[in-house]
Amino acid sequence: MIYVQYTIIVIYTIAIVLIFMYALAQLNLLYNYLSSKKKRDTAPTFNFSNANEIPYVTIQLPVYNEMYVMERLLNNIALLEYPKDKLEIQVLDDSTDETVATTKAHIDALAKTGLDIKHITRTDRSGFKAGALKEGLEIAKGEFIAIFDADFLPQPNWLKRTIPYFKNKKIGVVQTRWGHINRNYSLLTKIQAFALDAHFTLEQVGRNSKGHFINFNGTAGVWRKTCIIDAGNWEGDTLTEDLDLSYRAQLKNWEFKYLEDVETPAELPVVISAARSQQFRWNKGGAENFRKMMWRVLKSKNINTKTKIHGLLHLLNSTMFLSIFTVAILSIPMLYIKNEYAHLRDYFYVMSFFVMSTVIFFICYWFMYKNIYGSGFKKFFSYVGMFFTFFSIAMGFSLHNSIAVIEGHIGKRSEFVRTPKFNISTIKDSWKGNKYLRKNVSPHVIIEGILMAYFGFGLYSAFVVGDQGGDFGLFPFHLMLFIGFGYVFFKSLSSKI
Repeated sequence: MIYVQYTIIVIYTIAIVLIFMYALAQLNLLYNYLSSKKKRDTAPTFNFSNANEIPYVTIQLPVYNEMYVMERLLNNIALLEYPKDKLEIQVLDDSTDETVATTKAHIDALAKTGLDIKHITRTDRSGFKAGALKEGLEIAKGEFIAIFDADFLPQPNWLKRTIPYFKNKKIGVVQTRWGHINRNYSLLTKIQAFALDAHFTLEQVGRNSKGHFINFNGTAGVWRKTCIIDAGNWEGDTLTEDLDLSYRAQLKNWEFKYLEDVETPAELPVVISAARSQQFRWNKGGAENFRKMMWRVLKSKNINTKTKIHGLLHLLNSTMFLSIFTVAILSIPMLYIKNEYAHLRDYFYVMSFFVMSTVIFFICYWFMYKNIYGSGFKKFFSYVGMFFTFFSIAMGFSLHNSIAVIEGHIGKRSEFVRTPKFNISTIKDSWKGNKYLRKNVSPHVIIEGILMAYFGFGLYSAFVVGDQGGDFGLFPFHLMLFIGFGYVFFKSLSSKI
């Protein structure tokens, strides 16, 4: 029995230390982020008042069964301000439904206005999105390749604000910040926006400002065509082909330029099943890329030690869900071990590392939040509620995301499942009736319901453990887990009604 207890303690400690290390990395990114605000951007840019300096650009729109947003996408892209004789648009359409015909008709109509726009289809979806991008690249006329997913809506001056930075011939990618057209649609969209905003401010700026590796985010960015080819072109052996190519390019000494001030609005998933599929793909793809890139990063002679550390932690981002899930599951046995074995109580100061990690995340995310929403007492009060709601629901997703991470680390292959789009921006819009939604309930949902009850038991345990009238040290943690798994469980069930 004693071996079981010590095994639990060791695994629990390792998971807490990993979370703490990740929190320290976030703190370093916050320092980098704040330091970057003091610097003025002096990067060389093309002079677009000189027609000879305006390069040829190809826009790639990889789409697959996008009935609800296809018209909006094409109409928006047609509004981009750029010389028509230096702009090509490729609609890389892998659709298998009736949208193939309606998309072609819309493209034909736009082509009659003088726009160089082509409808490119494939006989199979080999390589999924990566395969479509690679095939389109073979015939692309542009020196630079801008990529937008179907739910993104760049502003008319988007190309004029991004392409000029490629005057620096070392720049391989220019990435912009995602915006959210339906941020306030529901609690689910608010939570997703909160998490993405942290990535697109704190993390992307924090890494990029010090020359650490960042990633092209799959959309709302531009590649130099020669950079793609030099890095080995698109590969479809992971679910996050964007992260894969980003690391291969930067290992080849290509530089990335991140533009926090250029916002590209997009639509967040409004149904939890859609959010699940997106989260699964991102987290599994992150783990797959850690397997693929870890040794390449460690062995690289082109990058310094600090960049290697940040790179590995970046690739391990999704693995933090596995650490959090491990800490959560073992926290209740740990509560009983602590109160049954007095000689082990001093050891439990290690639990303070989790509290310290939470405080670090709280501080880091506050700077992100006030940058977007503003500061002041009322904003801070709102932030406190949003932070702990986010933290709770993120932990509620930890089982689902941990399964994705484990599959990624062990090399289990799976199909690229795209996230269904809805064309929803206001509370009056409804997602019900979307033909691309999955109708079945995931088996994981049942387990999430059981976990809700498990952490309910953890709350009860706080009152009865030991002989000193209970132990409430883990009560807030178990309360957030109970709320998080309860939210995910009931939201998953109600979305099927």
